[in-house]
Amino acid sequence: MSTIQATSGRALGSRPAKRLRAEGQLPGVLYGRGIEPVPISVVYTELREVLKGEAGLNTVFQLVVDGTEHHVIVTDIQRDPIKRTVRHADFLRVEDDTKITITIPLELVGKAADVVENGGMIEQKMHSLKVLVTPRNIPNSIEVDISNMTMDQRLALGDIDLPEGVSTKVPGRITIAAPVVPRGLKSMAEEEEGEGEEGAEAAAEESSDE
Repeated sequence: MSTIQATSGRALGSRPAKRLRAEGQLPGVLYGRGIEPVPISVVYTELREVLKGEAGLNTVFQLVVDGTEHHVIVTDIQRDPIKRTVRHADFLRVEDDTKITITIPLELVGKAADVVENGGMIEQKMHSLKVLVTPRNIPNSIEVDISNMTMDQRLALGDIDLPEGVSTKVPGRITIAAPVVPRGLKSMAEEEEGEGEEGAEAAAEESSDE
C-alpha cells in the first residue's frame, strides 16, 4: 500500500491555499467516522502518482498525519473551472470492515455476435455505478458481459451479477447497454425495403394488365 506524508495545521482561506499550490502542495481535508475534520496539505505530485494505478480515485492508500497512519480514499477533487488544475482534495478515512459509497466504472466485455451479424452495434448507456463496498473489496471496474445480447434485447443492471461484497441501491431496471443500428445502415435498409415494396407493386400491376 502506498504512503503519503501530510502536513496538518495549514492556514485556511483562498490566499494561503494559493500559496500552497504555488509551492507544489495541495490543500485538503481529512475526515471520517470518529475524528474531527483536519485541514491538511500533501505534495501534489505524490498524490498524482498514487492515483495513477488501475483503481484511480478508488485507490486506498496510507496517509500519515502528525505521525498517525490513516487508510484513506479520495472522495472529491475540486478543479479550476477553466484551467482544470486540481485545487483541493477530500480524504476519507476508511476502515476495513465498514462499507463506503463509491463510484465504479462499468466495462463491457465480449462480442455480441448476433447484433454484429445483423448490422447492429452495442451502445453503452451506463458507464459507472454507485456501489456500497468495504475498502478491501473495491474492484477496479465491473465487467459486463454482452456476448449473449441479441438485436431485440437490452441489458439491464438487474441482469448482471455484481462482484462479491459489492451491492448497489440503483434500480435493477436501469439499462446498461442496448443494441442500435447505425443511422447510415438504417437508411440503406429503409431504402431497400422501399425499393422492394415498389417492385412488388409494379409486378402486381403487370400481372393485372395481363
